[in-house]
Amino acid sequence: MQSLESWQAAGQYISHHGHDIFYRTEGDKSLPPLLLIHGFPSASWDWHKVWDTLGKRFFLIAPDMIGFGLSDKPQKYAYSILDQADLCQALLSHLGVQDYHILAHDYGDSVAQELLARQSGHILSCVFLNGGLFPESHKPAFVQKLLISPLGALVGKLFTAKKFEDTMKAIFDPEKPPAQDELDILWQLLNHNDGRKIIHKLIYYMAERKKYRSRWVGAMMVEPVKVGPTKMKRVPLRLIDGLTDPISGAHMAARYEELVPDADVVGLDRVGHYPQIEAPEQVLEAFLDFHKNHA
Repeated sequence: MQSLESWQAAGQYISHHGHDIFYRTEGDKSLPPLLLIHGFPSASWDWHKVWDTLGKRFFLIAPDMIGFGLSDKPQKYAYSILDQADLCQALLSHLGVQDYHILAHDYGDSVAQELLARQSGHILSCVFLNGGLFPESHKPAFVQKLLISPLGALVGKLFTAKKFEDTMKAIFDPEKPPAQDELDILWQLLNHNDGRKIIHKLIYYMAERKKYRSRWVGAMMVEPVKVGPTKMKRVPLRLIDGLTDPISGAHMAARYEELVPDADVVGLDRVGHYPQIEAPEQVLEAFLDFHKNHA
């Protein structure tokens, strides 16, 4: 496991609306660019177990989105998925990247959906890990329901390390609970820059998923377009899903297969909400297979 100190030391910062945004890159810039978009309420550190392997095959780009991780967490700020997509596009432009692949998780799935809805040929492929791709199939944790309620600000301030650990353990597979040092780092990332004071503002993404459902789900349901006698063109998609995840596990994968044309789903047995932490080897196998055969 990579320490948070070494992860931060290897990163850089870019300004977004006057706020410092942490990001990391890895790999030769001649390799295909891969944008890694983390989930809620964590950060780019989530990718550390798949980082080195992916960095040998891609030019990795992984931001801590505003309000998350090692980035600034302004209290007076209109947090939104749309703004996070703006941030990702600004970072890609800053790095001189035009065409790129995506690997996204949880909250990052919604950001990826918005990027897909905007894209005009620059997204080469997109792989989703567990997340609320369809709001009607999303089953939020109890604390998420509290955070989006009128009591959200108070809940964030009173959120304890013990409650955080219990919440995280409940969404991992029971046979693969997070290690204590992993929980400690995730808690540290949440608290960095007074993060608990704004966590109730970040949770607004659940309302955005309902508001923009047609746009975001529609971006995944684009039928292939014929561009030649035999070739069909659309952004290749795959869902890699930890099936025992109570938030977006087997039920989310079933909805994906129901709605997405030619649905490509890899279900991971005995894996919960954080496949890249719980089962990094399986995630790498499914992700690299996708790029070898489809992307």
